[in-house]
Amino acid sequence: MYEERASRLDGAFVWTRTARADDGSPPYPVLPDGCMDLLWIGGRLLVAGPDTRAYAPEGIAGLYCAGVRFAPGTAPALLGVPAHELRDRRVELADLWSPAEVRRLTARLAAAADPVAALEAVALRRAAATGAPDPLLRAVVDALEVGRTVAATADTVGLGARQLHRRSLDAFGYGPKTLARVLRLQRALTLVRAGAPFTDAALAAGCADQAHLARETRELAGLTLGAYAALANSETAQPSGSTTTA
Repeated sequence: MYEERASRLDGAFVWTRTARADDGSPPYPVLPDGCMDLLWIGGRLLVAGPDTRAYAPEGIAGLYCAGVRFAPGTAPALLGVPAHELRDRRVELADLWSPAEVRRLTARLAAAADPVAALEAVALRRAAATGAPDPLLRAVVDALEVGRTVAATADTVGLGARQLHRRSLDAFGYGPKTLARVLRLQRALTLVRAGAPFTDAALAAGCADQAHLARETRELAGLTLGAYAALANSETAQPSGSTTTA
C-alpha cells in the first residue's frame, strides 16, 4: 500500500509503501520523474538518483519503505553531490555522508515511533543548513514544464546553451532536453491516469501525436501505453514518480 503527502520541505513529498509479500509477480516499475529521493528501506538509508529509464525494484518484498522525494534540482545541494554522479543509481547514504553520521541517523530512525517523520526531519535539518534552493533551477523546471524549448528556456534564465547544459547535469542529472522529455512524459501519464484518451493526453502534454507519446512511454518507461494504463488502474499501483529501491 502506497501513501504520500506534501512535505514541510518546500516542493518535496514524503511517501511510505508497505511492500507486498513476494508472490512471484514483477515489481511495479519506478518511472523517470526528474526527482531524487532520500530512502529508508529495511533499516538502511539510501539515495535514489535521477532516472533516465524505468527502474524495477528488487529485494523489497514485505519491507516497509519510506522516502522524501525532492523537487527536481533541489537534492544535489542537500546531499552534497552532483546529480549526474547518481544518475540511474541507488547508493548507500554512507557513500555520500560521513559513515559515523549515517550510523547515528540509522539508529535514530530505527528507534523512532514514526520513521517517516524522522526521515523528513533529517531532510529539513539538512535544508536548513544548506540554505534556499537556487531560484534559477526552479525557473528552468517551470519553463520546461510548460513546454518551452531548450533554447527558449536558456534565454528565459539568462544562460547560454552550454551553461544551461552544464548546470542541468549538476542539478538534474542530465541535460535540459532529457529533463523536458521526462517532464512531458509525466504530464501525459498524469492525464492517462485520470482517464484521458491517449490522443488527448499526448496533445495536451506537448507530444506531436499519440504515436509520439507511445514511443516516449516505451523508451522512458519500458511499457506500452496500454500496459501503463492497466497498471495505473490496478488497486495497488503507486504514482509513476514514486521511488523505491533495494
